[in-house]
Amino acid sequence: MTEHAGQKQRGRSGAPVWARKSTLVLLIALIALSVFGTTTQTWMTVRLDPEQLGQAASQNGLQVQGSKAATTVTALALVALAGGLAASIAGRIARWIITVIIALASAGIIAAAVTVLTDPLAAAQGSIATATGITGSNVQVGVTAFPVLAVVAGCLLALSALLIIPAGRHWKTRTKYDSPVSGSAAVASGPVDEIDSWDRLSRGDDPT
Repeated sequence: MTEHAGQKQRGRSGAPVWARKSTLVLLIALIALSVFGTTTQTWMTVRLDPEQLGQAASQNGLQVQGSKAATTVTALALVALAGGLAASIAGRIARWIITVIIALASAGIIAAAVTVLTDPLAAAQGSIATATGITGSNVQVGVTAFPVLAVVAGCLLALSALLIIPAGRHWKTRTKYDSPVSGSAAVASGPVDEIDSWDRLSRGDDPT
């Protein structure tokens, strides 16, 4: 009974839940934003000598944000976010290109975060030099959990990007040559998501 109801619901929407345009675009956007969010947090804590930074500051150490420890992660997260939003209005060929772009951005995010995890001292040298004017200092660097979260989010982002191609088979590609009949038939076929409604508004159709 449950399986029959699930198949009936799937038939009404025309696509499984994971393949719906709104679901996948929202998923990619949320993951990309989560990656961006990690870069606003402290990735490393550098313990400096009191003579280098001052007694008060050295008690808590030098806090290094992800945007400074791995500058490319911030930019790549925004690239992935833009790619996910662009996929909602892209055609078949463009979706392949967007998938590659998001996958490469995800690989860059993972590589940058792993670099921080494997060699945190090298990643912190820029911040140390800015704070003390000295490079190559003998300091202790502690790594927080945020670089690990960035790696996990990067992997999820890559997997989500790979879903664009199979999910895109369920997305209706519309052009300016579509007839009004096709729009009416789409309305009659079942409920639509928010992105489909915007697509119809851009064509001058009434999604209601």
